[in-house]
Amino acid sequence: MKYIVNLSRIFTGILFIISGFIKLNDPLGFSYKLEEYFGSDVLNIEFLIPYALGISVIVVVFEVVLGVFLLIGYKPKFTVWSLLLMIIFFTFLTFYSAYFDKVKDCGCFGDALKLTPWESFTKDVILLVLVLILFVGIKHIKPIFTKLPTTIIALLSFVLSLWFGYHVLMHLPSIDFRAYAIGKNLPEQMVTPEGAPKAITEYTWTFNVNDEEQQFVTNGSYPKVDGEYVGVETKVIDEGYVPPIQDLSIESDDEDLTQYFLEKEKLIMITMYNVTKGEAEGVAKLKSFTDEAMKKGYTVIGLTSSGSADKAQLKKDYNLNFEFYLCDEKVVKTIVRANPGVIILNSGTVVNKAHWNDIEAIEL
Repeated sequence: MKYIVNLSRIFTGILFIISGFIKLNDPLGFSYKLEEYFGSDVLNIEFLIPYALGISVIVVVFEVVLGVFLLIGYKPKFTVWSLLLMIIFFTFLTFYSAYFDKVKDCGCFGDALKLTPWESFTKDVILLVLVLILFVGIKHIKPIFTKLPTTIIALLSFVLSLWFGYHVLMHLPSIDFRAYAIGKNLPEQMVTPEGAPKAITEYTWTFNVNDEEQQFVTNGSYPKVDGEYVGVETKVIDEGYVPPIQDLSIESDDEDLTQYFLEKEKLIMITMYNVTKGEAEGVAKLKSFTDEAMKKGYTVIGLTSSGSADKAQLKKDYNLNFEFYLCDEKVVKTIVRANPGVIILNSGTVVNKAHWNDIEAIEL
């Protein structure tokens, strides 16, 4: 039993640290995922949405710290009980999401690793079993150091986790796992390469044959049945290749300008998913930065999901000399984890991006 507990301890501790650190690298992204869970389509606890960022920071810091606590053997009862309660909650959440097909990606590993809802639930069930082993064999969880070093390591893990979370919120994620990372070519991320696996969909057709409903399964073709058509249900067996970027669009009131702008050699995009929620200090920095960029030959545009009236008011209030174009809110949030944020492209390739706190450090 002792060896099984120690193996479970090592595996669980490392997994919690890795999972927590990946989310701690991008707490704003995890908060967007929590908002999705809190929404009316999933848990219907929308009153928590304004607190999603705070909750995300607390959860991911706690996740990392518990992993460290478990590995060093700090306060075993507190650690194991906390792990048990946390994994029970997440197991319920991922089951609910998978069974009712509410959230397509749980966000367990941020943008680093995408899991389907049922994969997420399976992962949590395995973790639940491991934590139950720890719960039963808690007497075998001993500190690996003496009291003072163990306490210092525990405290440092908490302080460093908080500092790192604050740092990435005030700047940008230290590691960018998204399709808009520096060095990525956006047009290439939007196309499906030749020979890529295609989606496989199963069609279940229902017909009334001789006053009896019968079902026929095909891969899409209409079955040749001597009966009255009733209905059809589809089920995706394999999604095939899905481009990393699927819904980026840059639109004016009249046309889609996505391709036009992505072909520009010197393009700066100011991202503000909602101009009314933009950080005032950050928006105030845009005037001098964008004016200087335009003097140096850059095309400057804004991307937002906000309406025309809000865009016009922002331009007037801050005397901005560039136009804002319509883009889906979720996409804008994904491009740069800041409101406002800056992304610089050369013929569709990302050459730089920055949080509004770092605008002065951008070299044009």
